[in-house]
Amino acid sequence: MKGIVLAGGTATRLYPLTIVTNKHLLPIYDRPMIYYPIETLAGMGVREVMVVVGGKSVGDVVELLADGAAFGLDLTYRYQPGPLGIAHAIGLARDFVGDDAFCCVLGDNILRGPALADVAADFETGQYDAGTLLYRVPDPERFGVAELDADGRVVGFEEKPEQPKSDLIPIGVYFLRPDAFAVIDGLAPSARGEFEITDVLNHYIAGGRLFTRIYEGHWTDAGTVPSLLRAAALAAEDDAAGRLSPPAIRPLS
Repeated sequence: MKGIVLAGGTATRLYPLTIVTNKHLLPIYDRPMIYYPIETLAGMGVREVMVVVGGKSVGDVVELLADGAAFGLDLTYRYQPGPLGIAHAIGLARDFVGDDAFCCVLGDNILRGPALADVAADFETGQYDAGTLLYRVPDPERFGVAELDADGRVVGFEEKPEQPKSDLIPIGVYFLRPDAFAVIDGLAPSARGEFEITDVLNHYIAGGRLFTRIYEGHWTDAGTVPSLLRAAALAAEDDAAGRLSPPAIRPLS
């Protein structure tokens, strides 16, 4: 399985912190934000990862992560010209992915809990064509929201609805296969002018081709100032409990 980390966007919700830098370089406790999704993929056993960059300080992201050796990974990079949405950014990895299954993790997602190696292995060897992790949040209107039927099965996803139909959201961990690129090719931009990942997930609900699991650890995005602080608090709790490994540091040349 290959991996993708999305580290583009303009991060206007974090202004003025992001006026002159990429939000994924902001500190979350003792390490840059982008270390967390990199570590999530490494914990799955993924070894080849593409980082999709864009916006401010692209060169700084590359300088920070280098070739990925500090994480035990082989990193490559691709540039996204503008905030065109998660699905568009995933589409840039078509040649990198080739014929392999892959997992995409959003660069501002902070997961603190059990490693996802078993989930990744189940997807790679299983019959599902796509998958995502769900999490209960108090403010689902900020995200894509899962709609459930009377039996608790996911029947659709809606992007940032004014009236959410549940408090379950798909967090920024998406398992896909190469046929997802054909789905992305057929998407139209949403009212926000972006190509939405929820439209990709909705494609696979028909026929039971999408798996969803409730994530049992702690999760937050770090795309707003309150969530940035919450992410740092989660990491601090893990550090105090001895669950936070030292940050990967590339030796100075």
